[in-house]
Amino acid sequence: MQVEEKNRIIELYIEDKIKELESMSMYVPNENKEKLLMAFMNRNEDIDVIKTRIDTIFNNSVAAYKENMERNFGMPNPEGYRKALRLMKQAEKFNRPIINFIDTPGAFCGIEAEERGQGEAIARNLMEMSDLKVPVLSIVIGEGGSGGALAIGVGNEVWMMENATYSILSPEGFASILWKDSKKAKEAAEIMKITAKDLKALGIIEQVIEEPYPACEENLEEISENMKTKMREFLQRMDKKTREELAEDRYERFRKM
Repeated sequence: MQVEEKNRIIELYIEDKIKELESMSMYVPNENKEKLLMAFMNRNEDIDVIKTRIDTIFNNSVAAYKENMERNFGMPNPEGYRKALRLMKQAEKFNRPIINFIDTPGAFCGIEAEERGQGEAIARNLMEMSDLKVPVLSIVIGEGGSGGALAIGVGNEVWMMENATYSILSPEGFASILWKDSKKAKEAAEIMKITAKDLKALGIIEQVIEEPYPACEENLEEISENMKTKMREFLQRMDKKTREELAEDRYERFRKM
């Protein structure tokens, strides 16, 4: 799936909700408008790998997070993960569900990222996200690579688009380590079980977002509508749980693996 097409899926969904809000804005008290819709824009190139915003889905105010493939090839530095965690904690404070859209080959592995604590930033996200007392949904919409994906992937449920991948590292990297030959990437991919179908069968993810044919401009709206329907069902399920149950269920989900 092309980067532009994956981004359009998210943009289409966001634009639809913005239009709904704009159409009802005259009836919304001024003090609530900021709560209903706010975009966080940061000009720092490093932090901007992870985009964040507050949005509304079916009358639920949610915090949404997504890696930005236009910045550093979607590979966040530690500052990006710290930004995401800070805003997830804010979402918890105001009782907002959290939705993460994952599309990254992994965390940035440059020496400067290591110097600024890349490993610590990822580990802290794993620890803090496991204890968040609001619903957390993570959706792999393209490539879900290594700890870079897991750092915003500790959800009550994890979904994948049908043609997405989710793995500990690339098949080329796996083949290089196991057989010292990156050309055996195809064999490595089969062993790794990185597809949505395989991971659903293994119980690693809860749902697969169907793509009757690979995402493109013609079917983006159909995929977006399907995704929104599933999100609404997720929020309804999570609404029946207490804050403590949400955190406990998330912790047990990963313990069972």
